[in-house]
Amino acid sequence: MKVLGIDPGTATCGYGIVHGSDGRLRAGVSGCWRTPARERLDARLLTIFEGVQELIAEHEPDAVALEESYVGADARIALSVGQARGAVLVAAAAAGVDCTEHAPARVKQTVCGYGRAEKGQVQRMVKLILALDDEPGSSHEADAFAVAICHALGSPLAEVLR
Repeated sequence: MKVLGIDPGTATCGYGIVHGSDGRLRAGVSGCWRTPARERLDARLLTIFEGVQELIAEHEPDAVALEESYVGADARIALSVGQARGAVLVAAAAAGVDCTEHAPARVKQTVCGYGRAEKGQVQRMVKLILALDDEPGSSHEADAFAVAICHALGSPLAEVLR
């Protein structure tokens, strides 16, 4: 089983691939797409869309998982994240790969055992779960790995891990 996790955002969109087999999870590639605020929104979304398409074509994941939007206090940020999520959803659909959204609290509960875990806790737990030498390079990569881990552990495909 292979899951591409996405932490959506227009300024920074994190990604991480998790492989599951023989009862364990291990990390694949990870990184971030960064788009400058002065760039037109359509160009920023195209960067994310094409990046997801390239990852799907190269790594052929069984599923794409992304974090649901957290509205919080700033509606503009929620709208921006929602637009990035849309680019991811369309890229996955165009490639014929199932895409599932997970609530941030569920992701944190799965990875850390606490639905209100801080970013640093998520980074440390991702490092432990995936047996990484170091914590992921950014909180966006850690969140992308976390959503992929959450999906892998809660998916019907998780039978592969058992």
